[in-house]
Amino acid sequence: MFLRFNFFTIIWAVVILLLILMPGQQMPQTGNLFSFDKIAHLGVFSVLSFLMIHGLAKQSAMPGWRKHSKAYGVLISATYAGLLEFGQSLIPERNADYYDMAFNLSGVFLGFLIFLLIYKFSIVSSQFK
Repeated sequence: MFLRFNFFTIIWAVVILLLILMPGQQMPQTGNLFSFDKIAHLGVFSVLSFLMIHGLAKQSAMPGWRKHSKAYGVLISATYAGLLEFGQSLIPERNADYYDMAFNLSGVFLGFLIFLLIYKFSIVSSQFK
């Protein structure tokens, strides 16, 4: 049951890993605070956070994780974001960036808020409380 509800989360995490750890010369150069790069960080981590919280809330293999799916989903997503940002500093022609990390974490919390908006104000909300 765990993999059934978290399959897309795992796939999305691998896609993010491949994109973020791509060598520097293959990345578009942007310098603006609200550039496409920063918005992309926000977007990919909001999707990750949403998928993770949703998957943890729906699975039944680990009841404790299900009960605290929102907290675990945010914590795991934020930790993953931080580790990937640090990993960029180990790749030639790449570096860790505080702004990227800020947008990563903003994306994590945006995914959490989207989850709350969808499931707190919908008919299916009772199974996600």
